Amino acid sequence: MELNGVEIEDTFAEAFDMQVARILMTAETAKWAQTCAYSAAGFATSVIECKVEAGIDRVIPKTETPDKRPGITLLFAALKSKDLAKQLRKRTGQCILTCPTTNVYNALDDAEEWVDVGNQLRYFGDGFEDRKRVGDKLLAWRIPVIEGEFVIEEKFGIRKGVGGGNLILMGKTPKATLKATEAAVEAIHGVDGCVAPFPGGICRSGSQVGSKYDFLKASTNVRLCPTLREHIPNTLVPAEVNSVLEIVLNGLSKNAVLDGMRAALQAAVQVPGLVKVTAVNFEGKLGKHKLHLKALLD
Repeated sequence: MELNGVEIEDTFAEAFDMQVARILMTAETAKWAQTCAYSAAGFATSVIECKVEAGIDRVIPKTETPDKRPGITLLFAALKSKDLAKQLRKRTGQCILTCPTTNVYNALDDAEEWVDVGNQLRYFGDGFEDRKRVGDKLLAWRIPVIEGEFVIEEKFGIRKGVGGGNLILMGKTPKATLKATEAAVEAIHGVDGCVAPFPGGICRSGSQVGSKYDFLKASTNVRLCPTLREHIPNTLVPAEVNSVLEIVLNGLSKNAVLDGMRAALQAAVQVPGLVKVTAVNFEGKLGKHKLHLKALLD
């Protein structure tokens, strides 16, 4: 298969069920909303070591937020709801409560489960916390802080989502590959309910399951390393490819992840120097969702 002269391998990305939450942070300025988002989504690339995966979902104009201030939504994902709840409380308390001018609200309308976040963090008010209405209906906690006050919704929603969608982009040069992958990530930002959790949305350290070292669960994907092409018999790197990058996608649903992958692919193939796009799977042994690349060409 080809798209705009770029080879698209007839394969699939293997994705799996995750528990997801979406929160809305607002701030006095767009700059502080973004600063808070980067902080709250930090160290959240993979559940393997980070215990949660997170990324920026959408920039929300102040006309659409409960307190009429600039906002950003974040998606958080974990394998178990109890782990996700723990991370929501930690990151809200350590990264959002501490950030100047911010407030935070639930942004998941169709939640399947609810977790106390504001109801837990309110105790930081040392007995001076109280409830307030934000907008017409939203009930939140107002917590006094040395700057003024921090407003947080009582509970955040959790529901089943999908994680592990991915694209592997192969280019002639590192510069061309990075440019194509950056274009792909920018396109993902325009898809509602889908995020790319790695730094800047890009992973340069694609991994394989297992290792020659018994103490490692994962190691570098040797078959995708251009520098190892001449040293292993089963390389997946074409002769003209000198750089490979990966995008991992999580979303509120399978369709959201597919939409993100489709937008990313369409954007990436417009960049000169991109040679091939493929995906990583584990022959269906890890996740139940097979996201076929040929479906992205429709």
